Amino acid sequence: MRLAVLDIGSNTVHLLVFDVQRGARPEPQVDERFTMRLMRYLTEEEVISAEGRDLLLAAVDKLLDLARARGVDETLVMVTSAIREAANGEEILAEIDARMDGDLQVLGGADEAALTYLAARRWYGWGAGRLLVLDIGGGSLEVATGVDEIPDVAESVPLGAGRLTRAFLPHDPPEPGELAALREHVSTALEPLVQRVSSCPAPDHVVATSKTFRSLARLAGMSVDGIGPGERWQMSTSLLADWVPRLAKIPAEQRMELPGVTAERTYQIVAGAVVALATLRALQVPIVEICPWALREGALLRRLDQV
Repeated sequence: MRLAVLDIGSNTVHLLVFDVQRGARPEPQVDERFTMRLMRYLTEEEVISAEGRDLLLAAVDKLLDLARARGVDETLVMVTSAIREAANGEEILAEIDARMDGDLQVLGGADEAALTYLAARRWYGWGAGRLLVLDIGGGSLEVATGVDEIPDVAESVPLGAGRLTRAFLPHDPPEPGELAALREHVSTALEPLVQRVSSCPAPDHVVATSKTFRSLARLAGMSVDGIGPGERWQMSTSLLADWVPRLAKIPAEQRMELPGVTAERTYQIVAGAVVALATLRALQVPIVEICPWALREGALLRRLDQV
């Protein structure tokens, strides 16, 4: 069976196609994306502009056509916070839905956290014990913890790197007062989440997913041995703390010269780093492991369980 996942997120519209069968590891066949950074197209009234809408729908059309051309049996389309919370989100969702062959899934924040957690649980296996899973997207931060495949806590907080860059960091590089206001906002927003997570037993492994964490790990982490192809990374909270003020002093165009910082993330990596550091400190995490699987793989695995 060939399944596709189309993730319409705050930063990218991303298509993954897998050949799947029950009991086997999903085999990736297609990995294609368009960088959107939808937060750039939000007006002061929280409306996605006509330009942003047209670019988004054009990307969706191209990726759905690609999925059909590759003989996909089913496409799972997921929409996350940027469109979900826009004032004209329902109109855009209706236009996306009209283009599809299947059902459109509009994920709530807790759903995003639970699916990302499922992906990490399957990647690390039962032997990893209790997991704490962190994910920073463009619109929100997701946190989940548990020992089974359904987490005990799955929470979402509107602390995405794109959202916060737009709201708090209008200058490039950001001014000291802007950074101070951002740190205060993040700290306050994290308090209820930290209380809920801290009521659970301590994790055996703390795992981070998302491009933001992967980029930061290239700066403030190290490559470690792991099973399977590709590099595995860990990141130190203390090293990240050293990097945050340095990142904030570098203009966005120059940040792309740093390892792991890509063009689509360079404008929001400072806000992402502030959120990552505040979250790791608040949860008293000295080292975080970077997991290759995240939301899209979690959605695929859940659907495969239902087949």
